[in-house]
Amino acid sequence: MTDGSAKRAATGGIRLALAGFAVATLAASAQAADEQAELVAKGREMVEANCKRCHALGLDDKSPHANAPPFRLVAERYPSENLAEALAEGIVAGHPDMPVFVMKPEQIEAFLAYLNSLAPAAAPSPDPAPDKK
Repeated sequence: MTDGSAKRAATGGIRLALAGFAVATLAASAQAADEQAELVAKGREMVEANCKRCHALGLDDKSPHANAPPFRLVAERYPSENLAEALAEGIVAGHPDMPVFVMKPEQIEAFLAYLNSLAPAAAPSPDPAPDKK
């Protein structure tokens, strides 16, 4: 094998390895997205069964109970990582109509995935001011 053909073979091998890595990464990303969508769906089922008589569940509906904030506002106000412990110990609200819910870890994960799906996307940062010369 000549020097040139050895380099081409090595370069081709590297390209093939990179292409394989890219395909594997995309497949893993798609699987993670599918798993996240499944968690969100489980969370949605849970809140529809337990919360919709008081809380608004969507992006623009109104809560049936005046003291129950829409879940989209909860998603904006409270980072989900701060809610996990409260959900495990039992959420206690400031009004008597709210029942105490204690969730299992898999329920917490599904609920938070659903709640996070309602959170507003991060706003793009503004373009920097043009240079003045």
